[in-house]
Amino acid sequence: MGQLPREQLNVAAERAVLAGLTLPGRFVDRRDRYGELRSLAKTAGAEVVGELVQKRRNPHPRTFLGKGKVEELAHLVEMTKATLIIFDHDLAPSQIRALEPSVNCKIIDRSELILDIFANRATTHMAKLQVEIAQLEYTYPRLRAMWTHLGQITGGAPVGIGTRGPGEKQLEIDRRLVQRRLSQLKRELADIQARRTREVANRNTDHYTVGLVGYTNAGKSTLFNRLTEGGAFANDQLFATLSTRIEAWDLGGGNAAMLSDTVGFIRDLPHHLVASFRSTLEETVLAQLIVIVLDVADPNAEMHLRTVNETLDSIGACDQRRVLVLNKLDQLDNPDDLFVWLNRHPEALPISAVTGEGLDDLGALTLHAMLGGVHEVTVEAQLRDGDTIAFIERRAMVLEREYGDGTVSMRVKLGRRHVDQLLARGSSLTINGKSAREAKAELWPEPEESAEVRVPPHRSLAAELWGKVS
Repeated sequence: MGQLPREQLNVAAERAVLAGLTLPGRFVDRRDRYGELRSLAKTAGAEVVGELVQKRRNPHPRTFLGKGKVEELAHLVEMTKATLIIFDHDLAPSQIRALEPSVNCKIIDRSELILDIFANRATTHMAKLQVEIAQLEYTYPRLRAMWTHLGQITGGAPVGIGTRGPGEKQLEIDRRLVQRRLSQLKRELADIQARRTREVANRNTDHYTVGLVGYTNAGKSTLFNRLTEGGAFANDQLFATLSTRIEAWDLGGGNAAMLSDTVGFIRDLPHHLVASFRSTLEETVLAQLIVIVLDVADPNAEMHLRTVNETLDSIGACDQRRVLVLNKLDQLDNPDDLFVWLNRHPEALPISAVTGEGLDDLGALTLHAMLGGVHEVTVEAQLRDGDTIAFIERRAMVLEREYGDGTVSMRVKLGRRHVDQLLARGSSLTINGKSAREAKAELWPEPEESAEVRVPPHRSLAAELWGKVS
């Protein structure tokens, strides 16, 4: 056969056959073996025309599939007139090189498919840089398997003085070009990352930050649009969001948090992509509260949650508080399934980003976490300190006021964050007859490290539902 167009990695409009192995210890959706891979192929624009699976203890070292299945795959390609085979695994370059002549069809693996989707979804300069870096790092060790001209020699023919000798192999030239391009892209990305790091640090100083994370297509962007002014692209497809979007989330009473929506996670996400998108995921790593959005209507929700938690741990988002929201209540076929989840995760909040059910509870929980615990206290301030009085009136809940000789005494519900902000403004006031710093140390001691956010003592949807189960 002639040279296969391995350089054309765009799978849009291709007729694709899905192939893979069922291996011991590897997750497989028993209801639909290729459900996720089929969705990935559809997102990339391919038309799935056939599927093949083999159960083995270990992959064949040369062809990945067994000899009989390779012949069956070639026959399936011929019958369906497929132009592409997508493997639900990562293949070694030597396996691609051995398989393609046998099936007479272009082959890509799971990582290559995801990279193609990211390349088509990238719109910002930063996202394009990250995707190209990931593609080059993926391609570099596979150059020998991707081209047929690598044995050609430049400078080898005796056509003049200085041109004799073995010259340089094309493979070496290509590798040098890839390394040169990688170095250039990484320098550009490093400059952007440094600027983004400063921006994130400044934002965390000035605002309370909340990061939405979850498996791809869990409904993060729909929730983001519901809670903020919106503008995030939301669609029922994998990886609809690649670039981080940040908007203010009004929590009521003059309080607001900065909410970020970023790229979704997925099982077996190529490590090159995780490394390249580290600056994008930095919004999550440095967020003060992480909201894990879980599609509770998905049959593989348990695996999705495990993947999200493992990815968060791998990128260093280990110290922030996390809250789990069970999204897509409106799509549950059996309401009893929700009670199973609440039994496993009593602190979870059931919501629907589409109908708005449970979002008030999510806002109350976030406000409770932001304020750092609310106490009913007596605050005394000088009447001439109008900025402090205005801040308390605007941000806290004032229960009663009593005016004295040049002072005002207020019974208010105050949170730790309120006190921090007042101290940062240089306000002079007393809380329960003590200085603000003394009262803060007594009422709001330094929080212990915790991975959970406790539901505040308000009548929440989760509490009502949990009461039915208990």
